[in-house]
Amino acid sequence: MTVRVQEADFDIGAELASLTAGNTAVGGLGVFVGLVRDVADGTGVSALTLEHYPGMTEKALEGIEAEARDRWPLEDTLIIHRVGRMLPGDNIVLVACTSAHRQAALDATTFLIDWLKTKAPFWKREETDQGERWVDARESDDQAAARWGAP
Repeated sequence: MTVRVQEADFDIGAELASLTAGNTAVGGLGVFVGLVRDVADGTGVSALTLEHYPGMTEKALEGIEAEARDRWPLEDTLIIHRVGRMLPGDNIVLVACTSAHRQAALDATTFLIDWLKTKAPFWKREETDQGERWVDARESDDQAAARWGAP
């Protein structure tokens, strides 16, 4: 398991190569990469800033990851989430799961990103054409997370 919260960008290929290196039990790799968009809710976005509480955020991500391990037979997991100011096209998050079988890897990856979006303590501020705004939680994110049930 690897959980990192960082300002620096990450190399997707290098991270995935490291995750699977030497583990021939891996038969499936599920991956999600989140990127900064240049439009949100019909409004142009020139930058996104993510804030967090160091220590608390990592602990929350580790708890979400532990829940995934309880639900699926995973070989390994990787969660990298960036904080700070980012521009459209920049990487925000990388979530990856390995398992002997593809379905477990894909389901666990989907679960992790769904729960990360709703249960991880991050605060998002967008710089838009109309000024800065804090981004509220979306009902669609809550619905996606709810399909997995309570821990």
